[in-house]
Amino acid sequence: MPEGHVLHRLARLHQRRYGGKPVRVGSPQGRFADDAALIDGRVLRRADAWGKHLFHHYEPGLVAHVHLGIYGAFSEFALNGLDGPPDPIGQVRMRMLGPDYGADLRGPMVCEVIDEGGVADVLARLGPDPLRADADPAVAWNRVSRSRRSIASLLMDQSVFAGVGNIYRSEVLFRHGIDPMRPGVSISRAEFDAMWADLVAMMKVGERRGQIVVVRPEDDHGAPSYRAGRPRTYVYRRAGEACRICGSPVLFTELEGRNLFWCPACQH
Repeated sequence: MPEGHVLHRLARLHQRRYGGKPVRVGSPQGRFADDAALIDGRVLRRADAWGKHLFHHYEPGLVAHVHLGIYGAFSEFALNGLDGPPDPIGQVRMRMLGPDYGADLRGPMVCEVIDEGGVADVLARLGPDPLRADADPAVAWNRVSRSRRSIASLLMDQSVFAGVGNIYRSEVLFRHGIDPMRPGVSISRAEFDAMWADLVAMMKVGERRGQIVVVRPEDDHGAPSYRAGRPRTYVYRRAGEACRICGSPVLFTELEGRNLFWCPACQH
């Protein structure tokens, strides 16, 4: 599932491509057709993101709300010099057409038109987002410091940390030497503040570069990444491999249906 930096990157791109302009919106697949008709031809005032949710704010107060889920993705195409947009390929839930660019959305978990009250309802279920300038980390700290759930579980809870996914979860815990099974109540404020600041920094790099970069330059050598073309990780998807710092085998378990990776020597 895409992590929060992907949605912020999309929001920034869509604001640049379509913001302040009328946008033709349709649903070649048909499943979004009724909602698409509500915003078709309206001006996109603003595109923004909160956690893993993308919002396109149209005049007058209608909002296209997208959650990509596991399989959702946007693809973009240029319209300059074309007689018309290309034929849709596959199951395109939503197609956006601006003056110069178009975008197709396939496979989202959520694609709907809501009003600003509906946006408020979505945000009420989410914790602070490290990529938002208006984020209040104290909200997350209050939830962490009162919980006996593991910090690994809390980091993936979108009502506590909006936008943090499995890679950032495993890697920030490694970078701060924290056992993922420690309960939230055992995390000190200093540890929390350091993790929050690190998430902000790492996710900003992810938004800017379009890749999750978590390994410090001095450690960025040795065994290759878990996948070609991806930056190295410290522990994510490295089960059984040697820790890049101490050489201990990286451990793996399943926690609440998601894979978790950590080094037993560096994180204790």
